[in-house]
Amino acid sequence: MTNQVEERKEPTALIFGRTSPAGAKSRRTGGAESRSDQVLTTKVGLHIPAGLAFEEWEHAGRQLSGLLNSSSWWLGDWLVYGKHHYADRYERGIRAAGLQYQTLRNYAWVSRRFAQHRRRPVLSFQHHAELASLPVDEQDAWLDRAERLKWSTKQLRNAIRSDRACTSQRPDDVATTHRLAVPDNRLQWWHQAAARSGTELEEWVTATLDAAANRVLKETDRQRPVE
Repeated sequence: MTNQVEERKEPTALIFGRTSPAGAKSRRTGGAESRSDQVLTTKVGLHIPAGLAFEEWEHAGRQLSGLLNSSSWWLGDWLVYGKHHYADRYERGIRAAGLQYQTLRNYAWVSRRFAQHRRRPVLSFQHHAELASLPVDEQDAWLDRAERLKWSTKQLRNAIRSDRACTSQRPDDVATTHRLAVPDNRLQWWHQAAARSGTELEEWVTATLDAAANRVLKETDRQRPVE
């Protein structure tokens, strides 16, 4: 009974760090490594042992960074699955999990735009988020470039902006491009509508505007007096 009580008191935690160097004395019998030598996660922070070697601290940081990046994909996939399978109870499930959809919907959008086989493990979730609004072939091209050149998210963003600026200044462009300033929240709303329609954003916007223009023009034609 005593052992059971002690096990309940021991907090559940993920362990970060590498095993002790060969020849190091264990604090437990049987050769098992002591948890007091490890970086532990708890619900309210990290337990970092005193005298932790720099290499172990650095290694734990890399592990934490990878976990943070993966958790964005995990949450995004979780939301996409819930939306697809439990549409009528979707928001209730999010609330029960203690999550705010407004802060997580970008995860779902990016996860929906990149099937798992197209995601690059060496690039962060934010790299993919920068490209989520582009057509699939452009996404893959930029991912290839960012992976090959080992770009940071900022470098990728700057490269995309530079490419767009050069494209808009080409003399052989047939039509003049007019830019429309759209708030981020409205753009994300449009992305969701396009995704649910199973189309790309550009195609969805064009089709929606064409339908609206056609409706207005037909209505005004009916209201014109017959000459």
